[in-house]
Amino acid sequence: MRSTGFRHAVAAIGVCSLFLALTSCGSDDDTSADGRTRITVNCQPPRSAKADRKFFDEDIAAFEKQNPDIDVVAHDAFPCQDPKTFDAKLAGGQMEDVFYTYFTDVGHVVDTGQAADLTSYVKELKSYDTLQKQLRDIYTVDGRIYGIPRTGYSMGLIYNKKLFQKAGLDPDRPPTTWAEVRAAAKRISALGNGTVGYADYSAQNQGGWHFTAELYSQGGDVVSADGRKATVDTPEGRAVLQNLHDMRWTDDSMGSKQLLVINDVQQMMGSGRLGMYLAAPDNIPILVKEKGGDFKDLALAPMPGGKGTLVGGDGYMFHKKDTPAQIRAGLKWLDHMFLTPGKGFLGDYVRAKANDAPVGLPEPRLFTGAADATDQRAKKANANVPVENYQSFLDGNQALRMKIEPPHAQQIYSVLDGVVSAVLTKKDADIDRLLKDASGKIDGILARG
Repeated sequence: MRSTGFRHAVAAIGVCSLFLALTSCGSDDDTSADGRTRITVNCQPPRSAKADRKFFDEDIAAFEKQNPDIDVVAHDAFPCQDPKTFDAKLAGGQMEDVFYTYFTDVGHVVDTGQAADLTSYVKELKSYDTLQKQLRDIYTVDGRIYGIPRTGYSMGLIYNKKLFQKAGLDPDRPPTTWAEVRAAAKRISALGNGTVGYADYSAQNQGGWHFTAELYSQGGDVVSADGRKATVDTPEGRAVLQNLHDMRWTDDSMGSKQLLVINDVQQMMGSGRLGMYLAAPDNIPILVKEKGGDFKDLALAPMPGGKGTLVGGDGYMFHKKDTPAQIRAGLKWLDHMFLTPGKGFLGDYVRAKANDAPVGLPEPRLFTGAADATDQRAKKANANVPVENYQSFLDGNQALRMKIEPPHAQQIYSVLDGVVSAVLTKKDADIDRLLKDASGKIDGILARG
């Protein structure tokens, strides 16, 4: 799951209209009228996102000027991938030639036979070996490469430095364990005036998403390594729920209003009434631009617990009907648009800064080695946010195990939503029973495939 936006959240766009779907998504026709290799791509920002749309179109025009033999046809809509239409387009073979996917889509797309095998072509993608291996591996299935990562994010702990200071906590030493989170939340909530120490989601599948992130941080997992059995009814699962229960009912540090979703929590943080919540770095500009927060007050720490963090992101896959010429053209386009350090739609920090977009957030961090150093230098040179507020996140993330969302994530999150909401709304909730029941339901989801 992910919040929405473009530069700050890198969410998504691009479902063809019915007409386009029938005429030009995943088309067998790989040439334009003038003989150029033609590719359709998605995730073009909608016209309502004026600056992003302008940048995207400018970058395509520059690419076509450098590659006069390639014609790029971009499709827009919001979001890039609409769950309501994605499977239908996939089943109907109507995807664009180069199409957007979340990390969690990869196995499903490959299983349906709709993805082109890129293994013999990736040597032509200049940036491929510079990308983080753990992100590349997400698009590798049974030793074959089916896609290219574009962005990656990981969860951390966003906290309000001003409230930490008011509560007598060191704003430069955020909590590193869940026990420390609990202790800090208790002190922050004691400030009164409606101040909440720690908030969590518990509705619209978002509670299940955060339960998963918290379980990873404790060293647990939602499903077994082979993807066949639930693994939530464990000591780690009980530790997650017991901690939430104790903060909610024993400490009264989570406030009385529950069944919260992301917008509720963002409003609380932006208004200065919340001490901490779990999120990815892309939340920070939303808190400032839309919710009234201040960059200087908002800091980011790694996931408490020290054992793992939930990671997500997106990338592009290629239609199974693409010709070799279209695959080569698509890889060139990805290099130009997204995968050149310090340049392109997501990496042109000079352009972003000139248009008041946040520069200096700790993610996405896509590259390694010299490419990463180049990207980080360009980002630092144009930073317009307090990068020192995110240093502990950058440092701490290096030691965490990176884990993507489970298979059938949304169905599983729906089950776990009920578990989290019960703990946060019922003081006498039976944690053992909740986990046992959830485990059985998740086993059923996994059995159905």
